[in-house]
Amino acid sequence: MKKQILELIKKNQDQVVRWYREFHRIPELGFEEQETTAKLRSILLEMGITSKPLDPTGCVAYIGQGDQTIALRSDIDALAIDEATGLPFSSRHPGRMHACAHDGHMASLLGAAKIL
Repeated sequence: MKKQILELIKKNQDQVVRWYREFHRIPELGFEEQETTAKLRSILLEMGITSKPLDPTGCVAYIGQGDQTIALRSDIDALAIDEATGLPFSSRHPGRMHACAHDGHMASLLGAAKIL
């Protein structure tokens, strides 16, 4: 089982990195994450996972059914910081940056959701 999971992680690693870079480009401050929420919901839907929007931002998605439940949670907000990294996937939103790793959290949890 462990070997199968590791194989799935390796198989999806490039996609998780692409998601990370996409989220890194679109940092939004707390309760303003409209673009981020739309992106999350779109990716989940592509995986066949339905989600419900939260108010004012964010979403909840349920995978599978039955008695067993696994909860995965990620913050999605960014910080009010100018990005000066020079990365090719730097923030497109001046004065905002994912300097808090929430971009990585979202990408990683999407990878976990895909495997689940």
